[in-house]
Amino acid sequence: MSKQRGIVVNTTATDQLPVVVIGAGPTGLAAAAHLVERGLEPLVLEAGPAAGAAVREWAHVRLFSTWGEVTDLAAEKLLAPTGWVKPDVKTYPSGGDWAERYLQPLADILGDKVHFGATVTGVSRSGRDRIVDADREAQPFVVHVAYADGREGRLFARAVIDASGTWSTPSPAGASGLTALGEKAAADRVTYRVPDLRDPAVRARYAGRRTAVIGSGASAFTALAALADLATSEDGAGTKAVWILRRGISGSTFGGGSADQLPARGALGLAAKAAVDEGHADAVTGFRTEAIERDGDRLVLVAEDGRRLDPVDEVIVLTGFRPDLSFLSELRLGLDERLQAPVELAPLIDPNQHSCGTVYPHGVNELSHPEQGVYLVGMKSYGRAPTFLALTGYEQVRSVVAAIAGDRESAERVELVLPETGVCGGAGLFDQPDTEQSADGGGCCAPTPALIQLGTTTSAPSCGS
Repeated sequence: MSKQRGIVVNTTATDQLPVVVIGAGPTGLAAAAHLVERGLEPLVLEAGPAAGAAVREWAHVRLFSTWGEVTDLAAEKLLAPTGWVKPDVKTYPSGGDWAERYLQPLADILGDKVHFGATVTGVSRSGRDRIVDADREAQPFVVHVAYADGREGRLFARAVIDASGTWSTPSPAGASGLTALGEKAAADRVTYRVPDLRDPAVRARYAGRRTAVIGSGASAFTALAALADLATSEDGAGTKAVWILRRGISGSTFGGGSADQLPARGALGLAAKAAVDEGHADAVTGFRTEAIERDGDRLVLVAEDGRRLDPVDEVIVLTGFRPDLSFLSELRLGLDERLQAPVELAPLIDPNQHSCGTVYPHGVNELSHPEQGVYLVGMKSYGRAPTFLALTGYEQVRSVVAAIAGDRESAERVELVLPETGVCGGAGLFDQPDTEQSADGGGCCAPTPALIQLGTTTSAPSCGS
């Protein structure tokens, strides 16, 4: 017996325990809504102080998808009695819009089912570490929590849905996947987020400065376009970007442009291309960062081949994200050795193999692990792959919750049809700021390192050309 949330809990009666959902972001809150719809008790644990804490960190960035594509049906049903009105389905929300107009109202209606300032520090089976087989699946999950006020807690759950995302663990500048030499020492001049240039203090940090942008996805596009806008403003004279790419520039580097069926993404790629074409950014191709060195008050990027770039004032690292698996170390997870995604899902999303089209909608079958009852969903389920859509996460949790409820037929049914993007390569399908598709270019030929300006130099060829 154990006390949980003020009541006595029989830890052996697992079907009477809540389902713990880690993260109060879009996918986590959708999972809670589906659990409520199924008559199951959710307990959402969010490390941040409000719903969509990670989304709020990129509040200034606009999504590729419209309002019609970023809300969950079960969540809408839960919100409807409160008088909530869905925003115009044809318009594009910013991260801030998404958090304030959808995620926070959803968390509010869930009430005490959502706990803020609650960081999950460990998940295991009650009384069973990773190596113990005996009676393992009959035991509930035990979830260790550190609260913002300094308290520690232990909660029990019938199942665990980890929707904590990857935002808190950005990938480093080093091309090997490890921190570049000197990267930590240069932390005061290095950021892993798209800067919000509406903030006067942030704007002053980049105005009139030379900034290196490392990455080749939509986040890099956003940063390049923002710095180009700054360069043409009254207070931004002298602003210059150096765009660092590990691969070359090909026809797909900037996405599909006007052919992209996610129009906002296509427009973003064109804006980044314009930044380079108009001379606001120089592109350095085939550059794999090995070190970041101090040169007085400035920084020098050094490549694995020994090349050194001219000094820059700031570095923006947008090389991807990776899942934090540390607090799941006592669970038996089946993860792909490369992507750190569930083994059945990995082949569907591997950017080394799939640079075109969509990711097939999937659910509990692809998300299950040797440890029954634990599921990684949303961005975290994709590991290091950058091809995630909010709608995909909503379908994931619909299927997972159906399985937890015992409705296997519904769990195995696909209820989502995604549109073809009509785009090969590029940034991928993302409803959150995304980054490099893969360190090796997702199947593109290795380019000859070069400093170029688009429109004046031939771009690197793609494989087979």
